[in-house]
Amino acid sequence: MRLTRRYRAALCAIAAAVLYFAGLGRPALWEPDEGRYAEVAREMIVSGDYITPRNDWVPYFEKPPLVYWLTAASLKAFGANEFAVRCQAAVFSAGQVGITEALGEALFGTATGLFAALALALSPLFFAFARFATPDPALAFFFTAALAAFYAAATSPSFTTVSGRRWMFTASTMLALGTLTKGPVALFLAGAIALAWLIAEGRICDSLRVPWLGCAAIYLTIVMPWFVVVAYRNPDFLRFYIIHEHLHRYLANREHGWGPWFFIPVVIAGTWPWFYFIPRSVPGLWNDGVEDNEHLRSRRRAALRFLLLWFGIVFVFFSIPRSKLGEYILPAFPALAIMAGWSLASLAQLPNRRANQMLTGLFILNSIILIAAISATLVARRSLSLGLRIDLIVAACGLFAGSGFALVISLWSGPRLTSAAITFGVLVMVAALMTARLDAAPLYSYRELALEIRPHLTPACKLASYHHQIQALPFYTGHREILAGYRGELAPFGDSPGASASFIATDNQLASLWSSGSCVVIIANRKDLPHLRKLLQPTASIIGCEGKKFALFNHASSESSSTAACH
Repeated sequence: MRLTRRYRAALCAIAAAVLYFAGLGRPALWEPDEGRYAEVAREMIVSGDYITPRNDWVPYFEKPPLVYWLTAASLKAFGANEFAVRCQAAVFSAGQVGITEALGEALFGTATGLFAALALALSPLFFAFARFATPDPALAFFFTAALAAFYAAATSPSFTTVSGRRWMFTASTMLALGTLTKGPVALFLAGAIALAWLIAEGRICDSLRVPWLGCAAIYLTIVMPWFVVVAYRNPDFLRFYIIHEHLHRYLANREHGWGPWFFIPVVIAGTWPWFYFIPRSVPGLWNDGVEDNEHLRSRRRAALRFLLLWFGIVFVFFSIPRSKLGEYILPAFPALAIMAGWSLASLAQLPNRRANQMLTGLFILNSIILIAAISATLVARRSLSLGLRIDLIVAACGLFAGSGFALVISLWSGPRLTSAAITFGVLVMVAALMTARLDAAPLYSYRELALEIRPHLTPACKLASYHHQIQALPFYTGHREILAGYRGELAPFGDSPGASASFIATDNQLASLWSSGSCVVIIANRKDLPHLRKLLQPTASIIGCEGKKFALFNHASSESSSTAACH
């Protein structure tokens, strides 16, 4: 039985899910992002309030609630653990692989779709965030689905046909869900790409045929209920969400500040080695089918323009603000994956000499990466007190070996099987990077510290952090984290009703709580220990440590082997 496009897309999604779910719950929650999203979802369950998101019991409106809702459902289904927290990211990433396969196949054929799915699923940055609990994989999924639906509508006989209207309504639904994931950025960017493409194709008048009323009705029906209810319950919500979270954050925020060049290395490294094949796809697709009929050539050029506008508009939009994070560029990856997929699919059609030259270039570049990885690992082992093994070297060896095998295969029997060798190398690379994440746990995670202090935390105990916040600490301990001398990102709504118990303003107030006789545990950075030893009476007992964090207890405690190591 021949598989239809739908089944091929589903199989690609299932294969990606197998990769993403393998060992998904092993790493501890990454600070601060994974801890934050896990705790907001947990507090929804505990409070029963699914309208107002709260972080450490302080109203928290940086993101809309869809991912919180899904994470809360996962926590209920699988328990309060890392697997449940990351489940939504893995599901959405696998789904995006399936959509990319279907779109690539619709644009340029079956082989392109399958190779596009491969390139996206095993792009290092995409793979990493498929196993990381943030809203970005969900946003990228809805964004990709919306653009794929729009393109299906635009290439149907007309937007006004039953098929065209159905696809546009699907696109509206996806954009609404994207808005509930991370705000109106999905609507703005997808609309800009669609409009720019219609203009480039000389079809701007077709925009008048879009069923705007139906699309708007679907979008508003999905989006508006939560925004209306949360604004009614929290009068300052709209001002904060519109001005602070969008206008100020895009135009003025300097947190995570980087120059306009930031996404160039992120895109190249985040899609390597598949990025190497993308430059060839642009002239290749533009000239492909020249000897065929004019309709085929026009259709392929239109598809190429769509992909270039997709990537270019997302890239430029996120490069403008000073504040940048690598995961912001994920919605642009399917366009790159499809172009890389076409290049890989057509590799076997190249003359052997040209294919061998390409693979030789890839082998040389991966050799340079291997040398750089060896140097970086040696520096890291000397300068960081971590149990780093040779994960970076193993990752680079995967790329080196994969490209080397591909070159040998191409020289011996032609380039037909070279993609399999490259895929083998990339699998070695991502496996090594997964191990590197576990090795680097003391830099980003405090799960072991939380587990060490949890036996000391009775229900009446107070848990405080001094001059910082550990986002995952309430998730792991089930206790509110009192922030001493620090408010951080909770400051905008720190004076809300019920939020005051999450803060201590001064050292004197902290010392008073410590000496009150109540059970108190304080998490402090190593550099603050001398000051706290003078401030806190009775003398603190150290009951745990991890990385640069130490746990101080105001009651006597027997010393275990782990706490002895802290001293």
